[in-house]
Amino acid sequence: MTGPDAPPSFTLGYVPGVTPGKWVRTWQERLPRVPLVLESLDPREAVAKIHAREVDAALLRLPIDRTGLHAIPLYTETTVVVVPKDHLVAAADEVTPEDLAEELVLHAHDDTLDWPGYRPDRPEPLGKRPDHRPDTTADAIELVAAGVGLLVVPQSLARLHHRRDLTYRPLADVPESRVALSWLEDETTDLVEQFIGIVRGRTVNSTRGNAPAPVKKTKPKPQPTTKKQPPKRGKPRRRS
Repeated sequence: MTGPDAPPSFTLGYVPGVTPGKWVRTWQERLPRVPLVLESLDPREAVAKIHAREVDAALLRLPIDRTGLHAIPLYTETTVVVVPKDHLVAAADEVTPEDLAEELVLHAHDDTLDWPGYRPDRPEPLGKRPDHRPDTTADAIELVAAGVGLLVVPQSLARLHHRRDLTYRPLADVPESRVALSWLEDETTDLVEQFIGIVRGRTVNSTRGNAPAPVKKTKPKPQPTTKKQPPKRGKPRRRS
């Protein structure tokens, strides 16, 4: 964020597992004089950070409370279950909720998967629940490694917390994580527009909402025609 007399800069927040690197590189190529500052955010605090203007925009996971916010969905992540390498689940290519019905499934407090309404007849998303919920995904990973239970997370978080003694498998028929770019409704600044253009893949010369001008077709100019002159006939020769 910048004050009235400060040089321009752009602060981008991002939640764990989201990798803004490719967009940051494009920003540095297009706006080399405007620093882009990255700030790692706790998923539970990301929306509050935007409202408090501590970041200009944030890459976060939906669903969120969109009151007063814009949110552009960018991509959807696969949901996976993290298990010890020697667990029976590790032998499968893909897992279903029924496969986890008798398993102890951890549910961290920073989980952002949209579980409500997934299974109306079941008060909890999946499997059996421990007496205490781990505070963070990192804490839950430690419990999985200790053999306490399993963990369901977006695939990027499973990669982020990769350990040699753990693996993960895709989990079918469950909520997925959507990553979005979010910012304040009333503060769509020129720099925010620049970043929106980058994540949407706009070129340097393209502008928001403007379609390229149609190419006018011009008819070729008619070439002037010249009348063909009849060939000149020479005088007949006299026979000698």
